[in-house]
Amino acid sequence: MQERRGKHESLAGQLLVSHPQMRDPNFHRSVILLSAHDPASALGVVLNRPLGRTLGAYRPGFAPALLAALPLYQGGPVEQDKLIFVAWHTRSQTGEFELQFGLEPDRAAEMADVPGVTVRAFLGYAGWGEGQLENEMKHQTWFAAPAARYNLTAADGPGLWRLVLGSLDPGLKLFADEPDDPGRN
Repeated sequence: MQERRGKHESLAGQLLVSHPQMRDPNFHRSVILLSAHDPASALGVVLNRPLGRTLGAYRPGFAPALLAALPLYQGGPVEQDKLIFVAWHTRSQTGEFELQFGLEPDRAAEMADVPGVTVRAFLGYAGWGEGQLENEMKHQTWFAAPAARYNLTAADGPGLWRLVLGSLDPGLKLFADEPDDPGRN
């Protein structure tokens, strides 16, 4: 299932997958891409909360025009009016996951034009204070997974959560396929 990590080993560039029993509406069935993690804090964006609109619909006339068609995602409960550009790709030669977080709009537009690179726009982010994420991980609120292992654009919404969670452990796959409302089982 989950790898054991040293006390201060960084999870930056990894995915956090919420436990199936998490009911916090901000993180229920969520997959978070961590951009930073150290003993003092952690920061990332929720990958699977599409808002159903593009950046152009959110900010008409937003320059550069290449970004207008980008889908907009709810990145987390912190600073929900803050727009954050994130780009990533997995190097085919080495399998390394490369993440660029907090890009300026012009740089995001350049990256959006590079084959194999995914660029997304997020409103807000997820953040943890000193020791908070480590405590939540100790209580198995989150499972860590290497981002390079997954095609992060293969599914959206709860589908991405099911894909990643179900791949971590056969027991978790049962939870991943469980409906949100047991009455619909």
